[in-house]
Amino acid sequence: MTSSSSEQSNVRISCIICAFNEAPRIAAVLAVASAHPLLHEVIVVDDGSTDNTAEIVKRFPSVKCISYPVNRGKSFAMATGVANAQCDLLMLLDADLRGLAGEHITALAAPVLSGKADVSLSLRQNSLLIFRIIGLDFVSGERVIRKELLSEALSEIRRLPRFGLEVFMNSLIIEHGLSIAVTRWPQVTQARKTEKLGYWRGVRAEWRMIADLLQVTYPLVLISQTYRLLSLRANRTGTARPAQV
Repeated sequence: MTSSSSEQSNVRISCIICAFNEAPRIAAVLAVASAHPLLHEVIVVDDGSTDNTAEIVKRFPSVKCISYPVNRGKSFAMATGVANAQCDLLMLLDADLRGLAGEHITALAAPVLSGKADVSLSLRQNSLLIFRIIGLDFVSGERVIRKELLSEALSEIRRLPRFGLEVFMNSLIIEHGLSIAVTRWPQVTQARKTEKLGYWRGVRAEWRMIADLLQVTYPLVLISQTYRLLSLRANRTGTARPAQV
């Protein structure tokens, strides 16, 4: 699927951000994404938020906001965003990132736009220690991926558990033998559920997310999947640095 640099330079990017009760955090992400020249459009899927997430999004006139009244989970929200995206490439960003800057978006897009890799994934400062050691966060929510890969599986994505999306995407990447670039984001972190919900509610939410992952695949398969993803890495040295595209 990797094509020439000249072909990639003409490809536009749709940015999809799924959000549930992210009013305190999403503005910082949108301030960067909505102003970035590589992103043709930014789509926020407001997944039944009960706070003022939608009102915050509306402060950014160039951002398209899709809201529905009932929380359906990230997998369903992402399927909605993909179905509404106009561009051939998708950049998926989480709504609760801290420290995100324009150079991080450029770095995430660069390996795919240059044709050096088919897919790129972030590796944040506060990714789990084991992910930072091996140089790959297999559940990273920040990715650049071709729309066609997900468009062909929208019905499956809608039926996934609420947080089964990343593991499902990994299976598609492996199935198609797509090359991966890992983009290190040493200044970027993601808000933990314990910070958002309080300690005990956050711990329960983390365990529910793990349970969703295990509904998509088994623990030993997750280990195998991580190994196979590592074998598909295009940048084995581990860093895709900010570049001019």
